[in-house]
Amino acid sequence: MNDDPGIGVLDHVAIRTSRMDETIRFYETVLGLENGPRPNFSFPGAWIFSDGHPALHLFDASVENVPQAFGKGALHHVAFSSRGFDAMKHRLIRNGAWFDAREVTADGIKRIFVRDPNGVPIEFNYSGA
Repeated sequence: MNDDPGIGVLDHVAIRTSRMDETIRFYETVLGLENGPRPNFSFPGAWIFSDGHPALHLFDASVENVPQAFGKGALHHVAFSSRGFDAMKHRLIRNGAWFDAREVTADGIKRIFVRDPNGVPIEFNYSGA
């Protein structure tokens, strides 16, 4: 019998932003995710859904008396197991978004890297693409 607790898979990532509207638009328009229902927390924010699952929790930092962090800070990057490598490249091009597509990698996994309006690095992995 194995009594070790399972860690499980990544549930969601939380990002603080003072650029809430721009950040929501980026995830919806540029990346094609969905701004979905969010529990009635005592602070403003948004849940961004991927495949019906709340993957990103945005905290509205504009209501806090804390300077807005830019870039990854302690957060190195957010990664998604993805599908549709070429479709994502075309979506990013259509939206004028910067990206770095890597089609030849040592492990055979294609990758696309982007940054959200807060400078958070996002990686899309395409196994067997």
